[in-house]
Amino acid sequence: MIIELSTCAEICSLLGERVRRLRLVQNLTQAELAGRAGISFGAVRKLENGGQSTLATFVKCVQALGASGDFEHLLSPPGTSIAQMERNAYAAGRKRARRAVAATKQ
Repeated sequence: MIIELSTCAEICSLLGERVRRLRLVQNLTQAELAGRAGISFGAVRKLENGGQSTLATFVKCVQALGASGDFEHLLSPPGTSIAQMERNAYAAGRKRARRAVAATKQ
């Protein structure tokens, strides 16, 4: 699956599938994961079967599976060079549109 070309529903489904794989690698049942994460069994089932859940449910499951370190690259700010910071500062400055030139009478 190419993430950049996927729909939101496809990405959510993929994330639910990845949670399921992590759970199975650790030989846990859905009920055991729910207990560790402090959420309901139904929430885990919905997450794994189509990715239908809240962001909080997803994060709790990932934390309970010990995989929250995988979020590090997603949540860290991108590295920026000094030249890029200068370009960003210039681009963020106030911009004005040119004034319309009044039509001259002939």
